[in-house]
Amino acid sequence: MLDTNDIGKVFDPTTASVERGRLSRFAKSIGENNSIYLDDAAAKKAGYDDLPVPPTFLFCLKMDVPKPFENYESLGVSLQKLLHANQTFEYYNTAVAGDVLTFSSFVEDIYAKKGGALEFLIEKTKVVNQKGVHIADLVTTLVIRN
Repeated sequence: MLDTNDIGKVFDPTTASVERGRLSRFAKSIGENNSIYLDDAAAKKAGYDDLPVPPTFLFCLKMDVPKPFENYESLGVSLQKLLHANQTFEYYNTAVAGDVLTFSSFVEDIYAKKGGALEFLIEKTKVVNQKGVHIADLVTTLVIRN
């Protein structure tokens, strides 16, 4: 069972570099055909400093750490009972190839439904680049089946 006393718990921040080759592979893998995500010249013509990050790529970077579920395990969550239910993104600025992003996460909410058979963990993550510019907020909704 999750403990509502963990609401507000802050996790250690993580960092990730936005690599050009990885951006192109990601864009191709999701069927993105907008040239700003694939071609440097098109990106610059559109006003970007470099290839921009496709909309859902930040979640991939956030999970690209040696132990991506460690934060949840520290709360007593069993990975065998964990479901990723929802992911939202709110963008303030654009991350581009070459950026180094910092992901700072905390537990925004914990609640139960169905008499405790389902517990919900809401994690909010603020993403900033190496210049301290606020890029986005990610909200992850996880369901734990009891």
